[in-house]
Amino acid sequence: MPENELILNGRYQLIERVGSGGMAQVYKAQDKALGRIVAIKMLHESMTSDEGFLQRFQREAHAAANLTHPNIVTVHDIGQDGNRYYIVMEYVEGRTLKQMIRQYNGNGRAMPISRALDLVIQICAGIGYAHRAEIVHCDVKPHNVLVTRDDRVKVADFGIARAISEATMNQQASQVWGTPQYFAPEQAAGEPATPASDVYAIGIILFELLTGQLPFAADTPTAMALKHMQEPPPPISEINPAVPQQLEKIIQKVLSKEPSGRYRTAGQLGRILSAYRQRSLAETGPIYPSQVTQASAQPVSEQKTAVYRHIPAKESPQNGPKRETPPANLPPTIHIPAQQPTAETATDWTAVSLGIVAFISLIGLIPLWYMVYRAWAG
Repeated sequence: MPENELILNGRYQLIERVGSGGMAQVYKAQDKALGRIVAIKMLHESMTSDEGFLQRFQREAHAAANLTHPNIVTVHDIGQDGNRYYIVMEYVEGRTLKQMIRQYNGNGRAMPISRALDLVIQICAGIGYAHRAEIVHCDVKPHNVLVTRDDRVKVADFGIARAISEATMNQQASQVWGTPQYFAPEQAAGEPATPASDVYAIGIILFELLTGQLPFAADTPTAMALKHMQEPPPPISEINPAVPQQLEKIIQKVLSKEPSGRYRTAGQLGRILSAYRQRSLAETGPIYPSQVTQASAQPVSEQKTAVYRHIPAKESPQNGPKRETPPANLPPTIHIPAQQPTAETATDWTAVSLGIVAFISLIGLIPLWYMVYRAWAG
């Protein structure tokens, strides 16, 4: 039967396949009962032969269905139709973060710092919410992050990732599951994933957004695992000098080999990045009135680019580029004296006048006092 004619449990009619991976295939479908478009992730039949895995999958999928957050893909239903096991989720119009990274790489540049921070902070918000519910994603990667046309982030695949991770640990301790480019050193060593493991993966994503490349490269998953466990990541500023030093230090902490050296949860990392972004905006004021709107929406390193873009340099063949000068239509400069008299330092002439009047009145009373004294003494 063609895929577009398949109806799961008489309710979900498949429309088209929109994605495929090692664990499942994703379909755009219509919920005939509610008349809405949904996304259905259907497990490969090879994944359904293990009864223990299916139980874990259904348990974790139900846990993911209880996650209600703007930055998490909503799970509507979990079902089975014969040998087909599936999850029904909200359908997100957009693309994956990995597709966005590839587009930037195709244009020969990395994502702007301001946009990368905005997307990663949203990732932290969604995964941080799951961490507070004691749910660890276990496979955070750009492929599992959906971005809408207005840059709203939706993190997907909580249930499947956790179930597969647990199945791997239960079956063979020496075998690791996950995406080698993004899993944490402890996952590479076969240890259970923790919220700090998700934090590490988010750090890898931020590194990739700001540089267009991953911190580690290897030919095999085993070699990649060893690099995560043993090698320090390269300084991000050597790849992208526009990354500020303070942001580089945050990324270095996130990519610590030991979980205790990182931020404990995605929520904590999100707060750190939000505070950094607000501080960088506060420290970088607009240069000219026409630049307020554009420059104030970017971090320090990018505001300089915006300023120079608005004030093009004049080049001379003999002397090279000249220093940029402000536009001619700027308002005149107002010179402020080095010190202005304040209310405390200025002379109070009213008080001085009253003092003089009081002194004269006092002197005028002296003859009267003298006459009173002679009359009393006589």
